[in-house]
Parts: sequence; C-alpha cells; structure tokens
Amino acid sequence: MKYHYIASGPDGRVVEGEIEAGSPAEVLQIVGQQGLRPISIKPVGILLGSKRLFGGKVNNSDKVFLTKYLALMLKVGTDLLKAINILIDDFDKPAVKNILNEIKSSLEKGRPFYSTFARYPKTFSQVFVSLIKSGETSGNLEEVFSNLSESLEKEQRLKNKIRSALIYPAMLLTLSFFMVIFLVTFALPKVSAMFNSGGFDPPAFSKIVFLVGDFLSNNIFFILPLMVVGLVGAWLFFVRTITGNRFFYRIVGAIPVVKTIVKKIALQRFARTLASLMRSGLPILESLEITAEAVGHADLKAGLLRISREGIAKGLTIGEAFKKELVFPKVVSNLVAVSERAGHVEEVLDTLADFYESEIDVSIKTMVSFIEPVMLLVLGVAIGTIALAIIIPIYQLVGQF
Repeated sequence: MKYHYIASGPDGRVVEGEIEAGSPAEVLQIVGQQGLRPISIKPVGILLGSKRLFGGKVNNSDKVFLTKYLALMLKVGTDLLKAINILIDDFDKPAVKNILNEIKSSLEKGRPFYSTFARYPKTFSQVFVSLIKSGETSGNLEEVFSNLSESLEKEQRLKNKIRSALIYPAMLLTLSFFMVIFLVTFALPKVSAMFNSGGFDPPAFSKIVFLVGDFLSNNIFFILPLMVVGLVGAWLFFVRTITGNRFFYRIVGAIPVVKTIVKKIALQRFARTLASLMRSGLPILESLEITAEAVGHADLKAGLLRISREGIAKGLTIGEAFKKELVFPKVVSNLVAVSERAGHVEEVLDTLADFYESEIDVSIKTMVSFIEPVMLLVLGVAIGTIALAIIIPIYQLVGQF
C-alpha cells in the first residue's frame, strides 16, 4: 500500500513524499531511519468521501496500531502530546478519535496519561492500563508501547487461529441444521400426505417421524423465532453475567478435550500477562493480582491469588509459592523456580507462552478432527432416520402387490 507522509528534517525543513509499505508502522520506521521526524502519515486511495473505511468500535487492530505508532513516534524523538495530535489528524474513526481527544485534553490539564484509558475498562483491560501507568511512572513508555503492541499482536494471532480452525465445523453444523429442518418441515409432510390420501397405514416408526414433521411444518414460523430468541438469551446469559459465565465453564469443564484447551489458553494468557507486567517494573504482588483477573479461568485465578496472598506476601519465594499450587503443571512451577534463581523469570514466562500457543494450535486441530466425524455421524443418523421412515412404508406397500 502507498502512504503519503509529511516530516521535518534535522534542520527544521518540512519534507513530504510517498512510500510503498505494508503498514503505517513500517512507514514510521523508514522515515525515522532517514533522520526525519514524522508529522503526518496518511494512506493513499482508501478514503471514501470524508470517512475512512473503519468501523465504529475500538478493536484489537486499533489498539495494535495505536501502541505501535506511539512506540515508534517516541523512538524517533516526538513528544507524547505531539504524537497524540498526529494520531488525531490521521484517525477518522469516531470511537478512536474521541478517546484520543480525551487523552489530549487530559495531558493538557496535567492529568496522568493512563487515566483516560482507565475510564474505558470494557475497551482497555486492567493489564493494558497498568502497563501504561508503570511506563509513565518509570519514564519508559516507548518500551511499554512496543511490548504492548507485540503482546496484542500475539493475542490476536492466537484468536485468529482458533476462529479459523472452528469455521469449518461451524459451517458444517449450520448447513446440517438447515438441511434437516428442510427435510423434516417440507419433504416429510408431503410424503405423509401422500400416504394418508392413499389410505395406507404406515408402521408406528414412520408415523412418529411423520407426526414430528407435521408439527414442525405447522409451527415453523413460531419455532424458529423462539429458537433465535433462546440462543441470543443463552449467549447473553453465558457471556454477560457472572452466574452464566461460571455455569458455562462448569459445562466446558465436563468435556475432556475442550477442558484441556481452555486450561492451555488460560496458562498461555497467564505467562504472557505476568511476563509483560514484571518486565514493565510492577511489583510481583501487584502483577500476580492483575494477572489473576486476566486469565479467565476460575482455578488458575484462585491459585494465583493464593500464591500472592498466602505465599509471597508471607515470605515465600516465587518458586516456592508456585510449587505449592497443584493447579499449575509441574513444568510451569519448576521453570518459574529455576528462572527465579537465574534472574530470568520474564524470559522464561515468554517462552512458556510461546510453547502453550503452539500446544493450543495442535490441540484445536485435534479437537476439530474429532468433531467433524462426530457431526457427520449425527447428520447421517438424522437423514437415515428420515429416509427409513419413508422407505419402510414404501417397501411394505410394494410388497402387498
């Protein structure tokens, strides 16, 4: 993609031009290597009227762009307020622009940089806010932004892997559902009517299947909306409420393969989050408390809180506290203990996060390879039942002649 940039040289002279690059971050890097300070970077040819092709919600891609952009701007010597002003000019997405304007206003009033992000807990996690707060306090915002953008990219990459692996089973399930609904509500009633009009009495098995088909056919416009409302209600219950969330994880915990994947995802998130927080300079107790809230797994959360409050707070080393918690695999506890003695806890946690990311990828592929034949078997049984309900009476009818 081509980008148009405006920058100032060492002598104060303003320079502008166009560069072919894969992303705005790459443009910033190229311009910075030329000894120039970026003033504005705009993509060429992706404007539609006065609006860019962005949505209305701050998503993970926006956060990656913001953090990477700010890291590079600070690296080439641009002060924070000026970097925010450049971002405001470059972003037309209302949700992001509003937040950037709030940040600018806060900075001009002398408020902390992290305070604006803290006002949007649903958009910016506690980990995100804590890292920026730590970087602002230590004067190391450039490194914090760089680490944040890298962590967010890895998190997005993992989510994309999970989504892409589940696309085919989801499509297969949806198509199977509509195929069965079509057969039961449209094909079966016609066959049933044909037998009834001919005065033939089908066997009990076929009668039951025909009755189900007649019922669904007569009430389909009532049943489908009810199903949609039920699914939306269940989704809101499981996702938006604490009780529903706990119930969902209890159900998931009863499925062996899924349970393993969920725990691996939580362990990957634990390792990545704790490494980022410790690297930013946050105290270990505060890092553990924040990580406990971020892992999204009840057992690991409770374990991390015990490590913090009943272990390290009472004088145990990090390694000793982890070894007392059986909820963590022994390999994790042993590596944390060894790395603590060597003084490389953050590096080992990053390695663990990468390891679990690859494990999650393998586990999901295994799960999908198991789900697909099971779904095909269920679909085959459903279609086979309908086929038998039609074939058996036809066979009996033919046998009478």
